[in-house]
Amino acid sequence: MLRILALAAFIWWGGGFLGWSRALRASLLLVLFTAVLALQLTLPQGHSLREATGGSVQPWLILGTIALLAAGYGWIISKLKKRAQPKASLGSASRMSHTPPLFSDIELNRYARHIVLRELGGPGQKKLKQARVLVIGAGGLGAPALQYLAAAGVGTIGVIDDDEVENANLQRQVIHRDADIGMPKVFSAEAAMKAQNPYVEVRPFHRRLTEDIAADLFTEFDLILDGTDNFETRYLVNRMAVRLGKPLISGALSQWEGQLSLFHPKQGGPCYQCIFPEAPAAGLAPSCSEAGVIGPLPGVVGAMMAVEAIKQITGAGAVLRGEMLIYDALYGESRKIRLSNRQDCPICGAA
Repeated sequence: MLRILALAAFIWWGGGFLGWSRALRASLLLVLFTAVLALQLTLPQGHSLREATGGSVQPWLILGTIALLAAGYGWIISKLKKRAQPKASLGSASRMSHTPPLFSDIELNRYARHIVLRELGGPGQKKLKQARVLVIGAGGLGAPALQYLAAAGVGTIGVIDDDEVENANLQRQVIHRDADIGMPKVFSAEAAMKAQNPYVEVRPFHRRLTEDIAADLFTEFDLILDGTDNFETRYLVNRMAVRLGKPLISGALSQWEGQLSLFHPKQGGPCYQCIFPEAPAAGLAPSCSEAGVIGPLPGVVGAMMAVEAIKQITGAGAVLRGEMLIYDALYGESRKIRLSNRQDCPICGAA
């Protein structure tokens, strides 16, 4: 049996080295496999030739089944890869030889687990590559969201933050490293994202988000993720997202609990200020530095924000519009609550 397997290996890899086509090598392997099966099925038990080729038909049937499944999987992958490439119209056929493909072979391999997902496929991955997402804050929530958006192949990712990396950040903001202490967070995050996926464009903005730049900045992006830790910025982000009709994914943390929702009144549901009409009084909503936060919690909620972003971009599943997901890490519980518009909301009441 080992001799037959060695011969099969020579036909496939040796034939490839000699320049034989894949179809020819596959045909020769099929002939060899058929011949072995014929020997096993026609020769009597104990015959020397039958013993030399394994002595039983069962191992060959198992091997053939495995090979058939592997070939079928490869065929499916090749079809899905073709789906990920842009289709040329008849009028542009003459220009195709000069047009680079949307995805390189390395990218197709990198995103293969997305492409085989029925809900995403090649068209979904193409939407991700063409998407422009702005993440506000490169801290606890922004760090995991940025990492997973980059890994997922979102084509253009903006990040705005005026902070620098501090030693106390590293317990939970895992996009930054000890060597990055003192570096602006947006540049530290950019380096990590480009190191993870050089096929995405990262646009860092080392400054605080303010009213005078928000409109121009938001206009350049399709989707906004808010991972900030103060109500003043959250209200500004919400106000500008509603004004420009941009979907907004908002996350928040406190000690052991996190929450997230997608706000897009233009498509239905409330805005952020419908749910939180006024900032709480001082001391009622302490920051992470005051109240503490368990290290992995921002990773959980930030990753969930990235999932919602992927769903919003590709149209997969159902996004958390009109709903809020609340995760309690201390007791391992999660729940969803319905959110409603406020008719008197000054931000989206007429949206």
